[in-house]
Formats: sequence, C-alpha cells, structure tokens
Amino acid sequence: MHASLTADGALGLDGVFRRPDSRAALSATTASDQHEADRRRAAWMAAAQAGDRRAYERVLADSLPLIRAAARRQGVPIDNIDDVVQETLLTVHRVRHTYDPSRSYDAWITAIASRRAIDALRSHGRRDRRELHDEQVLDMQTDHADATLDTEREQAARRLHAAIATLPPGQREAVEQLALRERSLAEAAQHTGRNAGALKVNLHRALKALRNRIHGDS
Repeated sequence: MHASLTADGALGLDGVFRRPDSRAALSATTASDQHEADRRRAAWMAAAQAGDRRAYERVLADSLPLIRAAARRQGVPIDNIDDVVQETLLTVHRVRHTYDPSRSYDAWITAIASRRAIDALRSHGRRDRRELHDEQVLDMQTDHADATLDTEREQAARRLHAAIATLPPGQREAVEQLALRERSLAEAAQHTGRNAGALKVNLHRALKALRNRIHGDS
C-alpha cells in the first residue's frame, strides 16, 4: 500500500504503514545529530585545553542540558539539580586537562555529572540522618532533663518532710494545716482548736526554721 492524501491534506489509511519507517528515520537523524553535537563539544573542549576561552565558555554552556539530564537520571530532586550543575562545572574546571579529545565528550561530562549527582544524594541522605539524629538527641536530652528535674523534686520533698518532722509540735502542726493542707487560718483554727494568731506565729517560726535547715544542709 502507498500513502495517499485526503482532501484536507491529511494522510490516509495507507500512511499508517509508513509511520514505523518515519520513526526509524527520525531516530537515525536524532542519533546523527547527537553524534555531531558530541563532536562539536569535543572540538570546543580541545580548543579550551589549548587556551581558547571562548570555546571553553561555549562547551560549558552547551554542557548544561547534559548535566541536568544526568542529575535527573540519578534521581536528584529538582531543587538540588542546580547544585549538581555547579559542582560538575567546578569539577570540569579542575580536571579539564584530563579530557582526551579522541573520546566522547558527552560520555566524559555525563560520567562527571553522575558522580556529582551521587555525591549530592549521599550528602542529602547524611543531612537527613543528621537532622534525625539531632532530634533524637534533643528528645533524649529533654527526657534526661525531665527525669533529673523529677529526681531533684523528689529529693527536695524528702528533705522538706524530714525537716518538718524535726519541728516542735506547734510549728509542725501549723505547717501541716496551713502549708501542706492549704487550709485557711479559720479552718485550721477550727480543726486544731488553736486560735488563728497562734497558728500564724507558729507558721512563721516554722518557715524560718525550715529555710535555715534546708539551706544549711545544702
């Protein structure tokens, strides 16, 4: 069958059988173009090695799509691709004298870009692990601080109760009623049968004695 044109200029049914050939021709053309572009970049890099600054600028600019493509193939996130481009260009600048113009420039630059992409992924992974580690350390430190605070509170409470036990009965009674049980003077007086004035005096004396004992022990 042969391709035929319809009235509006579109391919008729026969054209379907020629599409694979068209794709093959397009693929061959693309490969040829890529090979030619590779040779052009190789020539530019050779000239750059000889000191041609303009050729160097051209080959670097022409290399950007190759570097980005290599970074994407390695799975570098979009936000980090520019970092890979920068690191690759820096590497190229350091090792440009090692390029062999008889070999594929595209393969050379792609290999460098791939290595820099892997480095970026590893660095990102280490940063994630470091951030996770920092969070875990912070949690551990917080837990340790809470535990230390609880221990200190328990020790302070034991010291306080031990000091209260050494008070004279009237003072100990005032502390228990007014400070520990948080009763009002009237409630404490009613509960103990003592007058409010005596409870108040005993409380002040008890608090002074407790401060002296606790601070004296520490």
